[in-house]
Amino acid sequence: MPADELVRFSVSLPRRLLDDLDARFTRQGYPSRSELVRDLIRERLVAERWEGGRSPVVGVLVISYDHHRRGLTDRLIDLQHDRRLNVLCTTHVHLDHDHCLETLILKGRPAEIRKLATRIGGLKGVRFARLTRASALPG
Repeated sequence: MPADELVRFSVSLPRRLLDDLDARFTRQGYPSRSELVRDLIRERLVAERWEGGRSPVVGVLVISYDHHRRGLTDRLIDLQHDRRLNVLCTTHVHLDHDHCLETLILKGRPAEIRKLATRIGGLKGVRFARLTRASALPG
């Protein structure tokens, strides 16, 4: 069977749960229940990959910070040059005179990515830090 062949299967749900699903997702822009189920499965597979901890994963760290904080930009750069992780890409945006927003796309073991996110988020002058877990998945 080809990897991209679609297979139909049935799912039984209580009426209230199905109505809630439709009200929250499919009526608010999801193209179909099938696409929602596919996305939920992919999300769970990514979570399991992160929980497994052995294979490399990809994450996106979003931070905002006060760029006037003495030494902060140098510390951010030093942390990004840690050789245990690959910083695949960064994007830097000036929000206003005092604040910057950056996204860092990171590849490495889950524990190493989480550690970097925590270290960056804990720096004085960092106002916001959020890590989004991602990973390449088939299909």
